[in-house]
Amino acid sequence: MLLVTERTFTQEVLESQVPVLVDFEAPWCKLCKIIHPILLQFQAQCGTEMKLVTINADQNFKLCNTYELKTLPTLLLIERGTVKQRLEGFQGRNDLRLALDGIKHNYNIKDHSFQPLFINRGLLEVGGDKQHLNK
Repeated sequence: MLLVTERTFTQEVLESQVPVLVDFEAPWCKLCKIIHPILLQFQAQCGTEMKLVTINADQNFKLCNTYELKTLPTLLLIERGTVKQRLEGFQGRNDLRLALDGIKHNYNIKDHSFQPLFINRGLLEVGGDKQHLNK
């Protein structure tokens, strides 16, 4: 994940050509650490169709005030400079996964994460899709 500061926020987030999921976190936040692997997985699934950035809330107080943060972690989906969705107060991994799945669905993002490749008796299978090699 790209670390963004108040200095780089406009260029990396507000002027981005793709939607940006902004993760406001802090080093002392245990839930932030718990959801970090889920966010990395989401980033891998989105490929270049969505950008994921992180902001240290302790070091970027002005941004926290601008977006009226009340709790950490807080995730903002920003598109063309406008907040399209706000995720906060989720109860755990499953709540976050459901919310991220909803974002992927709303933006028609296909899963770009690694798909295993199997070749077996003339069939090519990529992530569950079977194709005949002899066609």
